Amino acid sequence: MFPESTARGSARSAAELNERIRALWLRSGGSLSAQERAEYELLVVEWAAALRGEVIEAA
Repeated sequence: MFPESTARGSARSAAELNERIRALWLRSGGSLSAQERAEYELLVVEWAAALRGEVIEAA
């Protein structure tokens, strides 16, 4: 195994990430602040990678 492969981020499931995205929208009341928008964008990228079966660096 290459060292960089162990340095990669979490391998959260698409379902877990989807729940986090939903919770973020519920907490925000449907209007994201700049910080929440950045968190949302990272979660969506990680969610899409999870759907493809990839592991990416977590936020």
